[in-house]
Amino acid sequence: MNNNTAKPFVKWVGGKGQLLDSLVKRLPLCFFQNKDITYIEPFVGGGAMLFYMLRTFSNIKRVVINDINPELITSYKTVRDNPTELIKSLASIQDEYMATDDDKKKDYYLQIRNKYNTKTDDPIEITTMFFFLNRTCFNGLYRVNKTGQFNVPYGKYKKPNICNSDIILADSELLQKVEILTGDFEQTFNFAGNNTFFYFDPPYRPLNCTSNFNDYAKETFNDAEQVRLKKYCDKVNAAGCKFLLSNSDSFDDKKQEFFFDHLYSGYYIERVQANRNVNANGAKRGKINEVLVRNFNID
Repeated sequence: MNNNTAKPFVKWVGGKGQLLDSLVKRLPLCFFQNKDITYIEPFVGGGAMLFYMLRTFSNIKRVVINDINPELITSYKTVRDNPTELIKSLASIQDEYMATDDDKKKDYYLQIRNKYNTKTDDPIEITTMFFFLNRTCFNGLYRVNKTGQFNVPYGKYKKPNICNSDIILADSELLQKVEILTGDFEQTFNFAGNNTFFYFDPPYRPLNCTSNFNDYAKETFNDAEQVRLKKYCDKVNAAGCKFLLSNSDSFDDKKQEFFFDHLYSGYYIERVQANRNVNANGAKRGKINEVLVRNFNID
């Protein structure tokens, strides 16, 4: 299998595909030297950075990923451990959906969404529904209500690519070396050692009070969580590990200052441009700034 085929198997709001060039330019020197690296992503999300790193750097000897979203992590494990069974199941649901009359496709989507929210224990079934909803919901958005129920509306796509066997097989091959965790980001510190690099891509802080779109998980990642993450970065820094973090360029209306400039003062802070593509109103999409924070010099 050609590893160049490997890329994120889901669409992910806030995914880092468009920022890869900016992120790679800010990697520490150790990645370009003959050193064994431990790479840790405490908020793996869609995995754009993960799959780039796995494809590119052979000196990464240990990889640990984590996310609080249990269905997402089940999908990573299924792609890694049972790609053939998953492909068979995805091909079946894709054929059934495409054979459904256009005026009944929304009903089919809602039926799968309701079944997904019953939280079956079968990892193949969970992952199949996760893929299906990701490819057929509005904008590939993942949003849940306070009880953890997935509630994204139907996306009205004509020919969604629900089963891409080439990507699944390529991803499975690369994921063989990856340790996959579910839960709070702080547990990843247990895997840190010499030459460890953390990439943090947490749930983004809303740019303003009206820009949030509900929660990615039932556990809200609010400002208190952003502060807890900063303290965790301090812990990572004190342990001699390197980190790079990305987040929104949000303004704190109450304090009349940029939130992350204040929070991460003492670290290197830069701004890069990214595309906003979540808004249903096309006129409100466009270039926005994102903040990159790191604890090492790249000069």
